[in-house]
Amino acid sequence: METDLEHQFDIAMMSIYHRAWDEANYKATHFHQMLCEHGGIDTAQILLLSKHVSEGYTALWEKKRLDLTVEALILDPQWHDLFSDVERDIARKRLQEYGYGQLTDHKLQDSK
Repeated sequence: METDLEHQFDIAMMSIYHRAWDEANYKATHFHQMLCEHGGIDTAQILLLSKHVSEGYTALWEKKRLDLTVEALILDPQWHDLFSDVERDIARKRLQEYGYGQLTDHKLQDSK
């Protein structure tokens, strides 16, 4: 059974889908399909654990909107309990590799 935090994360994931469409003119059809099929946490883990960044990640990077990626979302402290240290490290490193400059100190550090 889904916890309240997991439900709130599902809502946050759907929100970045809508924001990408509204704010960056990027319709992430595959991402939306994954959310509907797998839910927020599983979708985030699938994307994070992939060896390569998704087409959506690349598209948002090109639009200078990495703030609308799963990687940026999961580093928000409110989702800390939903992801492992390894998953947060993957997200942090990926964002840094692509020059995302919005990582605050608490997101750059491993907050255990």
